[in-house]
Amino acid sequence: MAAHDLREFLALAEARGLLKRVARSVDCSWEPGCMVKWMYHGLPMAERFGLRFDQVSGSDFPLVTAALGASVDSYALALGVAPEDINEHWVRALLAPRAPVRVATARCQEVILTDARAALDILPIPVWTPGRDRAPYITTCVVNRHAVTGVQNMGVYRTMVRDQHSVVVNLSPGRQGHMLASTDLDVGRPAPIAWVIGAEPAVYFAAVANLAPGVDEVSVAGGLKGAPVELVRARTSDLLVPANAEIIIEGEVLPGEMADEGPFGESAGYMSDVAPKPVARITAITHRRDAIFYGLASQMPPSESTTLQSLSNAGLILKTLRHDHGESTVRDCWIDLMFGGGAAHLVVAMRPIRSGHAQDVGRLLAQTTSLKRITIVDEDIDIRNQTELDWVMSSHVDPARDVQILGGFPAAMDHAVTPDAQGRKLGSKLVIDATRSLATGPISLPSAALMARARGTWESAGLPEIELSQRLRNCLSGD
Repeated sequence: MAAHDLREFLALAEARGLLKRVARSVDCSWEPGCMVKWMYHGLPMAERFGLRFDQVSGSDFPLVTAALGASVDSYALALGVAPEDINEHWVRALLAPRAPVRVATARCQEVILTDARAALDILPIPVWTPGRDRAPYITTCVVNRHAVTGVQNMGVYRTMVRDQHSVVVNLSPGRQGHMLASTDLDVGRPAPIAWVIGAEPAVYFAAVANLAPGVDEVSVAGGLKGAPVELVRARTSDLLVPANAEIIIEGEVLPGEMADEGPFGESAGYMSDVAPKPVARITAITHRRDAIFYGLASQMPPSESTTLQSLSNAGLILKTLRHDHGESTVRDCWIDLMFGGGAAHLVVAMRPIRSGHAQDVGRLLAQTTSLKRITIVDEDIDIRNQTELDWVMSSHVDPARDVQILGGFPAAMDHAVTPDAQGRKLGSKLVIDATRSLATGPISLPSAALMARARGTWESAGLPEIELSQRLRNCLSGD
């Protein structure tokens, strides 16, 4: 089963060595932001872990970061599945979402602070790119709703602390959060908004996925969790927020009030530009009595945000291909953990059933996702093994025949694209058919029977335990 709430997951992660505590006091203006970069960029993925800072100068709340997205193992632990089952778990959740249930009381409202007491300086909000970000940033799930229909949206919208009672929210035009806030702002009303800190892991995973407009993130989170997410009414608005969260910051976006936001270290690996964004006023802070502050670590990939986006969207794409586009021979999908802004590499394992089938799937994905590179391989390839991917590029791909460059795609986040005369950034995408186009003959490995016998010799000699690649598994199974 997936973790019921954040603290249940943190206990599991710590017991398995996937969360480490820092006991000494730290300065939130620089130490956590620097230390989490050391963790991601100084350790291989198999050795990464979340960080819990028990003493943060100036705050009574501990700070946790990177625990959900330290590695594939961390993500899988939060869902209660094996790492290799993450995608199939996502497919099941999307096919059988669980609608949330409303409750009257909630742990996230054990303490209620309003008016002057609702001050952001009580929280350990980090500066994530010390020396470059202009202010601390709240990096978590954000909830708002349509003024007429009441339909809510949840996404991750970075939020710059302006002062103790106001923030600047990255509600960019074209995103659902902006469109929903506009249903109030366009008629001169403040738009309710809430920041959900420390929700159950499934809520974070659903919030970072590129779900289609109208798909309820909280219902998808219920599918991932295997149980409905409990929601409670916020104290100063009509928004419904996750009841098992650690902290809720409530506010309202003010009509007509804008302020400069940025620069901020983006997940694409570069600092964002400074631009005017909507200002919000804080109306309340509610929290558990012993609350834990959780912040998503972004910036230079790999990071927590790129890891969560990659793993969540790979499962979403797998479901979309199989069940929405009828591509039943697609076996698996993988997005590299450098998802920065969506301009990442998607690999799809499938069994082509006709000439040109793999290229058709690649073009479809280029048109329907933000991903910049799409590679299609045969179903027997281990798409998480870079050595095997390099092998198929060398042995299966004729660039003149198998590589396509498609142009004209919006590329606002792509730092490699130059704006045109109208100021538009239109980029290109790469589609590679790395399936077997010609008869290659059998793989040049010994027979399955001899390999199995040799493994017995290996083990009897006391040599290290073998981790089988996809190709070796195929050999031993007689393929």
